[in-house]
Amino acid sequence: MTGVKDTGAITEPAGFTAAGVFTGVKRMGPDLGLVVSDRPAVVAGRFTSHRMPAAPVSYTREVVARGRAQAIVANSGSANAATGRAGLEDAREMGRAAARALGIEPELVAVASTGVVGSRLPMDRILPGIERAARERSRQGGAMAAKAILTTDSHPKEVVRRVSVRGRTLTWGGMAKGSGMIHPNLATMLCFVTTDAGLHPEVLDAMLGRAVADTLNLVTVDGDQSTNDMVLALANGAQGVHLAPGDPELEVVEAALVEVLQELAYGLVEDGEGATRVLRVRVRGAASVEDARRAARTIAGSQLVKAAVYGGDPNWGRVYVALGNAGVPVDPLAVTIRVGDVVLMEAGEVVAYNEAEARFAMMGTEVRFAVDMGAGPGSAEALGCDLTEAYVVINSKYRT
Repeated sequence: MTGVKDTGAITEPAGFTAAGVFTGVKRMGPDLGLVVSDRPAVVAGRFTSHRMPAAPVSYTREVVARGRAQAIVANSGSANAATGRAGLEDAREMGRAAARALGIEPELVAVASTGVVGSRLPMDRILPGIERAARERSRQGGAMAAKAILTTDSHPKEVVRRVSVRGRTLTWGGMAKGSGMIHPNLATMLCFVTTDAGLHPEVLDAMLGRAVADTLNLVTVDGDQSTNDMVLALANGAQGVHLAPGDPELEVVEAALVEVLQELAYGLVEDGEGATRVLRVRVRGAASVEDARRAARTIAGSQLVKAAVYGGDPNWGRVYVALGNAGVPVDPLAVTIRVGDVVLMEAGEVVAYNEAEARFAMMGTEVRFAVDMGAGPGSAEALGCDLTEAYVVINSKYRT
């Protein structure tokens, strides 16, 4: 089942409530979100591998390492990055404040932030906002929580999937933010998913890792990885269905999670800063899956490829050059490149293609390049977007 009700996707699974409130960190709109489970949940996460992670990333890694969480508190407008020891204490105080307001242990609260790097959080606004969010949270509050984490996004990203297991309906709900400073490396943007399935900690961790590798870790908007990226998954078991390692039903549950993250990933590149077209790059014939992923990500992230997509120019040479920059083994005499259904190069040789047909394939809201490396069984698909003048305008005025 697809789609999102007015409640918001993150509260569709049983046992979850949420809220989004305005604290004044941003100039308008909700800027602090709270997601709460009615019981401690199993938690798994993936985080940025940026060498200078933001304070909330460092803090929440500790929460995830303990394996249990009951709440996520997240703000937008300030990243709490490059804020030193004081920033880490601010992140911890956000967790403690949420715990006090909810009557739970601080160790069960994950913290996330997004926004401008280098600014201290206005804790005199954040802390009362957390208290208000705790009072106002409800099953209907998920949509506002999704809005509260937005920065340059034009709209929230929310997805719901339901599956039937042992006669019960299990639900995944997900929300994400991200429009710029997106590039794969373990995870990207802020993304939170919840489920009322009961999952073993090792199962949830492995499940999330596989799902992220094939979805959120294969998107790129501008080649810049953030200091604040994280993906968190909470499984609270509220439906009374508990799945142990090796249970055959885990396959359908994981498939639903993959679908949630696939749709959220697509929403991120579709809403890329200034984007007018989604770029889909499918690579097959690589020596390994990892080689295929690297090649696809490199092509989708190439500034020259992205500019050609914006201009509707079927300049396959830019795809060819990007492939050679991916750092994976490739035989130039084995490469085949297509745009849409139009073959541009076959087995390393330029073919006589119809220019009008190739340009037509470049003019839709989604442009598809397919590359066959002719070397092995590895395949992967990366998502990106075009590079427009609007991207430069947005990022030239990000703080103003």
